[in-house]
This record gives sequence, C-alpha cells and structure tokens, in this order.
Amino acid sequence: MPNMNPKKNPMPSQDAQVRSRNFGEVALGYTEAMAIDEAERCLNCKNMPCVSGCPVGIAIPSFIQKVKTGEFEEAYRIISESSSLPAVCGRVCPQETQCESKCVRGIKGEPVGIGRLERYVADRHNAESQKLPARVPSNGHKVAVIGSGPSGLTCAGDLARKGYEVTVFEALHTAGGVLVYGIPEFRLPKEIVAREIDALRAMGVDIEVNTVVGKTVSVEELMREQGFEAVFIGSGAGLPRFMNIPGENLKGVYSANEFLTRVNLMKAYLPGSATPIRHARRVAVVGGGNVAMDAARSALRLGAEEVSIVYRRSLEELPARHEEVEHAMEEGIQFRLLTNPTEILGDESGFVRGMTCLRMELGEPDASGRRSPVEVPGSEFLLECDCVIMAIGTSPNPLIKSTTEGLEVNRRGGIVVEENTGKTSLDGVYAGGDAVTGAATVILAMGAGKTAAKAIDEYLSK
Repeated sequence: MPNMNPKKNPMPSQDAQVRSRNFGEVALGYTEAMAIDEAERCLNCKNMPCVSGCPVGIAIPSFIQKVKTGEFEEAYRIISESSSLPAVCGRVCPQETQCESKCVRGIKGEPVGIGRLERYVADRHNAESQKLPARVPSNGHKVAVIGSGPSGLTCAGDLARKGYEVTVFEALHTAGGVLVYGIPEFRLPKEIVAREIDALRAMGVDIEVNTVVGKTVSVEELMREQGFEAVFIGSGAGLPRFMNIPGENLKGVYSANEFLTRVNLMKAYLPGSATPIRHARRVAVVGGGNVAMDAARSALRLGAEEVSIVYRRSLEELPARHEEVEHAMEEGIQFRLLTNPTEILGDESGFVRGMTCLRMELGEPDASGRRSPVEVPGSEFLLECDCVIMAIGTSPNPLIKSTTEGLEVNRRGGIVVEENTGKTSLDGVYAGGDAVTGAATVILAMGAGKTAAKAIDEYLSK
C-alpha cells in the first residue's frame, strides 16, 4: 500500500544559526529509510504526469519504484538515461514548478519529493561506485561545444555516448560554467560538479579551458580550420544588468555575477586571496530571484551583520525558489519588499554609504501577468549600507554574436534558433540554454542541450 502521508519527508539540514556562518552544504540529504518512505508516497500513475513537467524527460515513476524496492543503482541507471547531471539537478532544479507541480499527490497535500529522491540516488551512487563510464568507439565525426555550463555539458555527454569526438571550449580556468561560478558551495558542493565532469572526460570529451571563443578562436575557424563539422553554442548569459541609477560606479557596488564569481570560483573569502572582496557590515541585494538569494546568503557567510533583499514587488511575486526564500529567512536575511532603489550614495572616499529608496504598491498586472509596482509619492527613505549587489538579471554574452558573421540574434541579444532543433541561422551551428533564452534554470538549459545533441546527430548522420 502507498504511504498516504500528505506531507513530504522533511529534508535534514544544518541549523540556521550555524550554517549562516559557514559554506558547508545546507541540506544534508535523506537517509535510506527516509528515501524509501518518501518513494512509497508515489502512486505510480499510469499516465505519469510528472514526466511531462521534466525538461529532460526522466522516467520518474520508474526510478522511484526502484527506490521503493531498494534497487538504488538501477534507479541511478534510469535517471542517467536522460540526465547527465543527476546529483546537480537533485539540488538546484526548481522541482516545485516542474515535475512536482504535476504530481497527483500535490492536489490534496504535498507532492512526492522527486528532487530529494533524485539527489539521494545520485549521492548514493557517487559514494559507492568509483567506476566511471566507458568510452564509446569513435564514429569519426568531430563536434565543438562552446561553454561548459549545463547546456554544453549535456550536449557533450549525449553526443559522446553516440561516439562523437567532442571538444568543449571554456573561457574560464575551471569547467562547469554557472554550476561553479554562480551557485554557492552551500547549495551545490563543487566536488559534485567535478565528479560529473570527470565522468564526461572518461567518455572521451576533451575540455579546453582558458579558451575564449570569439577572441582566441572564432566559430568559423573551428569549422574551417580545426575540422569540427558542427558547433553547439552554450555560452550562457554572463552580461550583468544594472538599474542605471546614480551611484552604480561607487566602490562597493557589485553585479551579482562578479560577487558570486569571486566568492565561488576565486574563493575571495579566504585570507590572502588574489581577488579579494569587500567584507561589508550592511549589504543590500537588489533583486528577488535565486541569484539574489545566493548573493545575500553568501554575504551573510562573509561576516555581514545585516543583509537585506530589496525587491520592488511583494512576497507573492518573488521569483526565487520557495526553499531558497525559506532558508534565507531562517538565516536572518531581511526582506525589504515593495521597495525600489533610486540612488546609491557615496562617502568622501568613493565608497557606498547608503541607498535612497521609494516605497511601492502593486497596481495593474504587467505583460507577464504580474502586478506592476507603482511608486508611493513622498515615500523616499535612506537604507544604510556599505555594499550593494545588483541581482536584477543578465543578458546573453555578446562576444560570439559580435564575432560570428550571419548569426541571427533577437533584440535581447539571444541567439535565434529553431524551437525543436536548436539550429541557428548558420549551417551546422546550434545553440541552447541561456545564450538563447537569457538567464533561466539549469534543467531548462540541459533540456536545450539534449535537443541540440539529437539534432546534431541527425544532421551529421545524413
């Protein structure tokens, strides 16, 4: 009989007061007993609605049934048929708006903890198995992948499984893209990303770091001079946006991209770091998405006494994952909602000393369906802070589009592709992930990588 408990097994985690001052992983993972008990909540629906909510089409009921019977390695095999990064997705995917949103158990209670089970299965496999995947014999075709984020790694993995000789070109000195520079250690330990990348290398994927496509080599040169028959562009959305208000050039103002890259990739919080970061007392993070939560929680762990999320809409419109918001609140992050910055103020030395803000109220819905914020006249006030982090979004990296003749882009800078193939305006060139959509989720980027890999295989198999 199924476990009809209306609530998920809670996720064990570090105490909020303890974790707010360390970079150790917050969520500690299920035990075996908890995983089996949670799997028993699955009704194994015949029409499998949860699968329709998964961008990479994992056979969710099938792997959960294996968890029920304790066949954890078989569960891992099922997940791995569709996902190249199961330990990553189990941690950072917004399951509540994807697979779990379709779960029948969510109608009268909480959905099955699909993401938590995926994490458990992947972590158990990684702890018990040191065996890396075997290399598939070459089929004689070469494909270049630009960017080693989730879309690029997924595309590379799917093609390597079919025997393609794949080379991934990464601009930074470490592979992983947003998984290593954007997501903090307390949400996604970097050793997990490194293991997933090691598995791709074992499959024959070559990863060239410190290679900026568009500077050191062009897309045209990859195809004309280096013999790559197809190229996948997964260069992400690394261009930060700002509000264009006075004071954004003051010392102590960061884009979330820079701040998180310094913390996550460059380890700027360590003594003697070559890329230091300001250890502020009062930090204001402008924005309400997952990146804003990551920046705010990282600032707290760097020793800030007070960290505020400044967001111009209400809590109901906050786009960050519910779990991340809850964790931030538990850790003492202040949420200054219905608040919009108008100017950043500096002291005589050019450092941030505060930020003027206006109170807002919600008016009519905008084009996306969210109610538009409207200024409350005469409500201006000063928010004292000595560091401001702008986390209001990013745009696709403009370098490749500016150096690749004939590559069509839209008005937002995203590469234009065919919806079901990822094909660009150039023959043999495909794209996906944030380089196409702008900043989105890891799993959506992975789905785009899978789509492009399938299309590239069909293109080169003609």
